[in-house]
Amino acid sequence: MSKKYSESSAINQYIIQIVKERNPETVEQLINLVRSKHSIPRQEILDAIIKLQNQGKIALKQPKARSNFTITEYILSAKAYWYWTIIALSLATTVLVFTVPENAYPIVYARYILGSIFVLWLPGYSLIKALFPAKEIDNIERTALSIGISLALVPITGLLLNYTPWGIRLTPVTLSLLALTITFATAALIREQQIKLNLELR
Repeated sequence: MSKKYSESSAINQYIIQIVKERNPETVEQLINLVRSKHSIPRQEILDAIIKLQNQGKIALKQPKARSNFTITEYILSAKAYWYWTIIALSLATTVLVFTVPENAYPIVYARYILGSIFVLWLPGYSLIKALFPAKEIDNIERTALSIGISLALVPITGLLLNYTPWGIRLTPVTLSLLALTITFATAALIREQQIKLNLELR
């Protein structure tokens, strides 16, 4: 009995020493460290750890939860709903522009509505979202800036296309605005994910 008590006391002292010197993050790590020195059953070590913790002699640090804000997880989460909304509206507009003729009533009205959003709001919103991914500005300011920036981006895009072999035609203008919108939106998504990740790790 005395020998068993002596062994138990030695294990307890070793566990306390390991916690102080090695600072293991999990119980499993602590068990493995103890078993590397003492060939005793895992359950016995676990019982000793629980007893010491209940007595307040050791306190294992809780490891930080792994952030769920990796870019892959973030893009598939509900937090990226705005990104997929922009992508869906942009692609739907592009498809309508290339597939619906001017005289196809009444579906042509959907082309007009989506086309107006595509030209007057989406490029600017994507750029503003990339510049201000956090909530530095309210929704009214964001909307107003989105329209203003879009009204500036579209003429600039047309001006640049004027000096290319494609010129200012429906196809190059539509594809250019699509590329700009998706590029700005993707940059905004990455910036937003990084900001949320930094907040998570603080």
